[in-house]
Amino acid sequence: MRNAYLETLYELAGKNKNVFAIISDNGAIVYDKYRQDFPQQYINAGISEANMVAMAAGMASQGKIPFAYTIGAFLVYRAYEFILNDVCLQNQNVKLIGIGAGCSYSLLGPSHHTIFDLAVLRPLPNLTIFSPASPREVRAVVKAAYNVEGPVYIRLGTNREPEIYDKNYCFEVGKGVQIKAGTDITLISTGSIIADVLRATKVLERDGVSVRIINIHTIKPFDREIIIKVAKETGKIVVVEEHSICGGLGTAVAEVIAAENLNVKFVKVGLNDYVKEYGNHEEVKAMNGLGEKNIYRAVMDLLK
Repeated sequence: MRNAYLETLYELAGKNKNVFAIISDNGAIVYDKYRQDFPQQYINAGISEANMVAMAAGMASQGKIPFAYTIGAFLVYRAYEFILNDVCLQNQNVKLIGIGAGCSYSLLGPSHHTIFDLAVLRPLPNLTIFSPASPREVRAVVKAAYNVEGPVYIRLGTNREPEIYDKNYCFEVGKGVQIKAGTDITLISTGSIIADVLRATKVLERDGVSVRIINIHTIKPFDREIIIKVAKETGKIVVVEEHSICGGLGTAVAEVIAAENLNVKFVKVGLNDYVKEYGNHEEVKAMNGLGEKNIYRAVMDLLK
């Protein structure tokens, strides 16, 4: 995902001199080509995330299009007041890029896990929130963010996420995507954990379960219609997200179910409280109830 983001930003910067890359003294090496070819469109703000966001807001007020990039936990939590007051309340054309979604920085511990970002950002005014699932979707999201006139937050994994779409993939802001048809149950997910959902689905289908899969790449504005549709057609929903079960995608889905008074069996599979233990990304997900086996078990329990 990170490489897809950098490649797309590079393309945009080549077309528009108002596009700026701002970093918070991290990821400098991966910006080498960008920095070499567009030195006047690159700023390292240092380890000062709040200042970086304030700087981006000021640049946007002067017609620039800043893409402010750093580890999601540091961006969202440390600079929250600046995101609210300088960017969102002023409706500034700032693009906030949080890298390391969920527990993808699995070896670095709780300080680096970005598992509450959707919960705290969803209420903010004027903010568009994207959570792409694959490199191809990242490219579409970055281009869409460039075209959105106003603040945008993009939630990215680190790298090496598998591709789930073919070249014919069509992206539309605010519209969920049905990845797979099914009649027994619907799995709704967002971000790179959708790859785990796909693997779990293969096992479920071998056991005779017909699974529908929905990818929600835009958290805000939220596609209420697709939730209503799958709730009425399958009657059972499991939301899988690499985020706290409080305030994230599962909460957004639950809000639609409650508001529409939908008769549906519903469960959330996500992170409880915080991320425990250390290891590689797959190990940490499994130890915290987010592995392929956990998804399988949640579906089978709901079907009972």
